[in-house]
Formats: sequence, structure tokens, C-alpha cells
Amino acid sequence: MVRVEPEQTQAPVCYRHSKRETYVRCTRCDRYICPDCMRDAAVGHQCVECVREGNKTVRQARTVFGGQISVTPWVTYVLIAINVLAYLGELVRPGIVGRFDNLGEALVNDQGTHFVIDGHSYPGYHLIGIAQGEWYRLITSAFLHALPSQGFFGISHIVLNMAGLWVLGRLLENLLGWWRYLALYLLCALGSSVLFFLIAPLDAALGASGAIFGLAAAYFVFSRRLRQDLAGANRLILTYLVWMVLTAGITAWQGHLGGLLTGGLVGLAFAYVPKKQRTFLHLAAAGATLLLLIVLVLLKTSSLTGS
Repeated sequence: MVRVEPEQTQAPVCYRHSKRETYVRCTRCDRYICPDCMRDAAVGHQCVECVREGNKTVRQARTVFGGQISVTPWVTYVLIAINVLAYLGELVRPGIVGRFDNLGEALVNDQGTHFVIDGHSYPGYHLIGIAQGEWYRLITSAFLHALPSQGFFGISHIVLNMAGLWVLGRLLENLLGWWRYLALYLLCALGSSVLFFLIAPLDAALGASGAIFGLAAAYFVFSRRLRQDLAGANRLILTYLVWMVLTAGITAWQGHLGGLLTGGLVGLAFAYVPKKQRTFLHLAAAGATLLLLIVLVLLKTSSLTGS
């Protein structure tokens, strides 16, 4: 009589870790998974690949204005960091201010050149400014602030603006999502510089306050659209309007008004367009606003240069 040894079966192993024995299967693909590869599911466990694949079909949560919900307002933090770094650069090299503020047009000394404007001779000078093609000033000026030696504001200029950006920026980024919020901020900054250029092309200004005024106007619009904290929104916009009037002789009220109008315009477009094809309409509204600002700069440049 021959004794038959029982057949030995090999224990199953995890499909990702061949040296780990396991008897648990993924409820979706039926593969063996070890504790490190298990992910809790509604029933049983799933492997990491099935969870990843399933997440692709899950619709991402959106804000009421169509933005993707984000826990951390990274754009606001980056904007604040850029402003602070630019200010540190100003402290090291004060000449940055005159090179990148939103000066519309001016004659500066440059030996060896000779200009004749309206029949008047200006030997040793040349023209600079937005009207002379330095369009970058329209945006770069929004990231510069008054130096401590520049009188009334000093370092409080950047402190007040960054405090406003910290408060309003985080609120609006959570409402709009990152790209809508960034578009709003940059358009407000640009609108601020453009109106200043239209009204006071021979002067120069700088600062993020125009963009902050625009954020305040947009927040006012969104609050009324959502019917949330209307008293707070009314107080906020009234505060900025009073501030603009009281400081009109000290600060660049033209830039504040430009940011305010641009923020209100873009805010209305973002808040009240139909939900259907909302992303396309938001892009179209931002693009139309940008085009309008460009046309205004071209018209003013033409009137200044005669070309």
C-alpha cells in the first residue's frame, strides 16, 4: 500500500508585492492585495489602481461660479510673495521704481540724442513710457510700492495692500478657483494702470491698490449675487470708496477708480452669465475686457504720439 502525501498549495501573494502573502482580494478587479495596497471601499477593499481609475470618473466639486474647489489659496500666496520680493528688490536697487512704474510718457536725459517735439528742440533727451512702447509698465507697476523714503505712505503702502490682498484674495480664490481669480486680479491691475494712463499720462504711479480695489468691487458683486452678508459687502465697498475720495490728493485715485470699474465689470460677467457653457463665457468675458483695455491704450498712445 502506497501513502499519498497531501498536495501542498502555495499561498497567494499581493499583485504588487510578490513576497507578501495575503488572502484579501480587490472587490473590483479580484486581484490579491496586501494591507499596504488596500483602500477602503463602500463594500470591502479595492487596490490602488482601481481607486485611481475610479477617481477619473468622479466629477470634481465646483464652486457656485464654476471654479474648482481648493483648500489652499496658492495664487494669493504667490501674488503676495511676488509683491514682497519686488519690494525687497526696490530696497536694494531703488532705480527699479523709475524703470517699471506706469509712467505714460516723459523726456529723460540721455547725452548724445536730439529730439524735436511740436517744434521745440530737446537736445540730450529721449522719450520713455507706455506711449513709447513700454507696455510692460502697465503690469509691473502693480507689483511695486512706495519706498520708506517716499513720504506719506512709506512702508505702510505695501503693508496695507498686502493685508487687503490676504483678506480679499483668499475669499475670492475660494469662490472662483485659481484661474478665474488670477484673471480677475491681473485684469484689475491692468485696468487700474490703463485708466491712470488715460487721465494722467505725464505722471507715474505704482502699487497693488488698484487691483485690491478691483477685488473689493468683485466681492461686492458676488456677495449680492449670492445674497450673503450684504451688510458686510456694503460696508466694504463703502470703505474703499471713502478711502479713494479722502486720499484723492495724495494717492493715484485714477488707478483706484480704474481697478474698481474693471473689478465690477469682470465680477458682473463672472457672476451672472448662464450656467450652460459658463467656462467658455468666462473666458470670453475676460478676453473681451483685455481687448477693450488694449484698444484704450492704443487710442491714447495714438493721441500722444500722433501715430
